Amino acid sequence: MILFWRRKASYGQRGEDIAARHLRRQGYTILERNARFGKYEIDIIAREGDTVAFVEVKTRRSNDVTAPEDSVGFTKQRHIQYAAERYCALHPDPEAYYRFDVVSVILPDEGKPCVTLLRNAFVAR
Repeated sequence: MILFWRRKASYGQRGEDIAARHLRRQGYTILERNARFGKYEIDIIAREGDTVAFVEVKTRRSNDVTAPEDSVGFTKQRHIQYAAERYCALHPDPEAYYRFDVVSVILPDEGKPCVTLLRNAFVAR
């Protein structure tokens, strides 16, 4: 007899799933999820019109201490930028604009999640 186990999605994965649904409702088309480029990863790569958005998702149980988006510091931004450069090299689109978005997901133990989309959350340096 073979048993199939369905692993419970990790907390971060649940947040990314919620973020992807939210982006779709906002009119984005999801191009890739958890795209790896070397040792760096982009949570979601999506298109909104003529713009490709590289989206970092931050999930927390609450924002009592700090807002989730505040944890995307300089080092994390550089890692996302490096991965975005690799993506653009592999998928050139001279007609597209590019930007970096952050989606903050508050996933409380009880109640509905709260999702905040920050378009153009930071700029390439």
